[in-house]
Amino acid sequence: MIVARTRAELETALARLPRPLGAVPTMGALHAGHLSLARCARAENASVALTIFVNPTQFLPHEDFERYPRPLAQDLALAEEVGVDLVFAPPVEEVYPPGFATTVSVAGPSQRWEGVCRPGHFTGVATVVTRLLNLLRPERAYFGEKDYQQLQVVRRLVSDLALPVEIVGCPTVRDPDGLALSSRNVYLSPEERQQALALSRALFTAAERVAVGERDARALEALMHQHVTAAGLEVDYLAVVDPVSLEPVSEIRHPARALGAVRVGTVRLIDNVALVPPPP
Repeated sequence: MIVARTRAELETALARLPRPLGAVPTMGALHAGHLSLARCARAENASVALTIFVNPTQFLPHEDFERYPRPLAQDLALAEEVGVDLVFAPPVEEVYPPGFATTVSVAGPSQRWEGVCRPGHFTGVATVVTRLLNLLRPERAYFGEKDYQQLQVVRRLVSDLALPVEIVGCPTVRDPDGLALSSRNVYLSPEERQQALALSRALFTAAERVAVGERDARALEALMHQHVTAAGLEVDYLAVVDPVSLEPVSEIRHPARALGAVRVGTVRLIDNVALVPPPP
């Protein structure tokens, strides 16, 4: 496995790799969810490149950029285990050189939910994704559905800018008890981790109601809210939305998505599930 730290090293490495190339952008602190993306990329491409870059532009001033986990040696070992050919792990100045003055802003699916709770976050995401896709020039790029709004923002970005890459969304990976895997789960105390389960349980309860015929989105949102607040979680949002535009829906006649963001102590967690109504 090749490890590139600079753009020059990246170019040299890319010249040696057979195509098609599958890219897996990450911020490191790899877990089974990231590794599932790498395995999908491995199955569908001749070569796999994984990026490890904690992107400062997508963190708000009060967020956890400085303490975000950075276990690089462990991440490299895990990447090699799943067959990654190239890891690009640049310092900040390789991604944002001195004088870098361009940002990429996506409207539409970025404007609600995380876009309201974390203003500027998706501009940072869109900018770094555009930058990394241009540096790696992959045929496919793999993103997890756990960050569902991010996935839709990236899809809109690629479509609107006609970037020559296929965006592949991969299912959320969960612990056996249902908690969605996240690099921030390491911040949870044992007690907080038990509390956190209320989010996934609320979302899956909503999905079960829809599967047996519930169509009232507001009733589902109230049900989810009741579940998570009973567990002592602070709600940022719980919403039933269109799966592409992410606009709220009032009646579920077609597949929709339940989105949630909650705070467990000092930790903020997001999750989502598909809502699939029964056939008419």
